[in-house]
Amino acid sequence: MNFKIKILFGLLLILIMSCSEQSEKKDLNAADILGNPEYLAISYGGYRENTRDIQPTIEELKEDMKLLNVMGVKILRTYNVHLAQASNLLKAISELKKEDPNFEMYVMLGAWIDCKNAFTDLEPDHYQESDRNAVEIATAVALAKQYPKIVKIIAVGNEAMVRWATSYFVQPNVILKWVNHLQELKQQGELPKDLWITSSDDFLSWGGGDPSYHTPDLEALVKAVDYVSMHTYPMHNSFYNPQFWNVPVEEQNLYEEEKVEKAMMRAIDFAKKQFRDVSNYIKSIDSTKTIHIGESGWTTLANENYGETGSRAADEYKAGTYYKLMREWTKKENISLFYFEAFDEQWKDAKNPLGSENHFGLINLKGEAKYAIWDLVDNNTFKGLTRNGQNISKTYNGDLKALKSEVLTPPQK
Repeated sequence: MNFKIKILFGLLLILIMSCSEQSEKKDLNAADILGNPEYLAISYGGYRENTRDIQPTIEELKEDMKLLNVMGVKILRTYNVHLAQASNLLKAISELKKEDPNFEMYVMLGAWIDCKNAFTDLEPDHYQESDRNAVEIATAVALAKQYPKIVKIIAVGNEAMVRWATSYFVQPNVILKWVNHLQELKQQGELPKDLWITSSDDFLSWGGGDPSYHTPDLEALVKAVDYVSMHTYPMHNSFYNPQFWNVPVEEQNLYEEEKVEKAMMRAIDFAKKQFRDVSNYIKSIDSTKTIHIGESGWTTLANENYGETGSRAADEYKAGTYYKLMREWTKKENISLFYFEAFDEQWKDAKNPLGSENHFGLINLKGEAKYAIWDLVDNNTFKGLTRNGQNISKTYNGDLKALKSEVLTPPQK
């Protein structure tokens, strides 16, 4: 072998090793991406119509993925694997990865769990589970096996154990049964061993509040999951538990804007306390278990509990402030925050267009970025990308004064 051939061979070897290293770096698992500030997480539903009977197309899903990708989002949370969106989303991400090997997007696949007679005219039986649960889990397993490089987490249930979910909640032993089933499939080699299994539920369900939730089954569940995914919603509590939210006597002489700012800091403190309370309980059972936030968000519009005649919490300024403060805190503490949610979805309260559930998105149905991410528009982050044929612009035409004119001050104590 002459000198030139040796050099070429050496360069080729270096190139192959470099490509191999890059490939290894990209084949990350849940332990690598959860708690990693460079991998922003978000809750995602791509439904654009007022019914889920109209599923988003693969092209629409790819359009959303491109938008989220430039926002720095690399982990998505889904909710129902029995609907076409779940499998189509994985297919869309797979196609984007083939088009661009550097495209990164991972999925926390949600398997919906509910009780017998849930969402029917019959009385829900919270001590028996729906026959549908087995189908949902089997579908999640099939998708995780089909897309192992994308599906990194399976969540068994969404707010499925909390008792205020009166239409469908189940006992912890049901969630435990399916978590153990999935863990057994990992041990048998049916599922990847580095696939993480959790359940995404309210802070109460994870022992962060009412002691009546502290049961042997919950303790067993804490030990069985790979990590805990808890939800915290100061916004909802602004109506149902307003002690922290309403303006205290000592602040009632402040300017209106100061009252709002202080209320938002109390809201962040409220979320932090719920996180601490869950952490204290979880660590008392298993000191090695990590906790991340599976949901937390703030609606930008409401005509009932959180509107002008309610807690007065809903508007874009408060929602944007909450988003920025929550991202700042969770990044600093290496907590993954699956912020709720990416885009507005109007099917959630189809009969009430002004209902709060329709307006949690960072981007609305007109392709407008809400106040929380106006800076991304200013930085041309969305250049060349559209949603429903619309360029991504700012709500209120970027007029901060107009936005602030609609901010509601919390009620006084």
